[in-house]
Amino acid sequence: MRIDKFLCETLGVTRKQAGRVLKSESVTIDGEIVKSGAIKVGKTADVQFEGRSLTLSGPRYFMMHKPAGVVCSHEDAFNPTIFVLLDEVNAEKLHIAGRLDADTTGLLLLTDDGQWSHRITSPKHQCTKTYRVWLADPISADTASQFEQGVMLRSEQQATLPAKLEQVGEYEALLTIQEGKYHQVKRMFAAVGNKVDALHRESVGALELDDTLEPGEYRPLTDEEIALLA
Repeated sequence: MRIDKFLCETLGVTRKQAGRVLKSESVTIDGEIVKSGAIKVGKTADVQFEGRSLTLSGPRYFMMHKPAGVVCSHEDAFNPTIFVLLDEVNAEKLHIAGRLDADTTGLLLLTDDGQWSHRITSPKHQCTKTYRVWLADPISADTASQFEQGVMLRSEQQATLPAKLEQVGEYEALLTIQEGKYHQVKRMFAAVGNKVDALHRESVGALELDDTLEPGEYRPLTDEEIALLA
């Protein structure tokens, strides 16, 4: 890797800013000052900036308590995005492992590990997601059995995979699905004649939202939490 790109990765600067850093003669490789951005950095090289060693970070994994009113994208012309809530170097390199609608709250996972996120989002892995759902009308007695058998969604060719509904109250339930179709939970309840008023994702697989996180807050995942979805 070129030293200018290495500095972009480790310092979170642009290529132009990396050039200025090099011209300041504050970067050394194995004790030698380097000023050219084209110099290659070996795998075992000791790169220092102002006497501080720099190392490339490994994959990053975060959980966020997504608030309502922010969208799951890097850019949006009309709404704030979840990335304005991140105070991380190179945040633009993170992506979302399982998006949520703007009005949906709860567990959101962000990473720059493509294979890890693929295991969460790929239909073939059938990674479960559990949502707390508040509904406009009372939950019908046969809704759980309908969801367990699978329901046909508008514009779909196949019924949904079996889903588990646990009724919490007359208008409240926990729903666990194995897929991630577009607006799936809302469309499932619409298919049985009900309407979702509010939606909150509580868990992905065996990973649950940290209940100490306030809406808009986030934290890195622990090694144990990362392994739950590996």
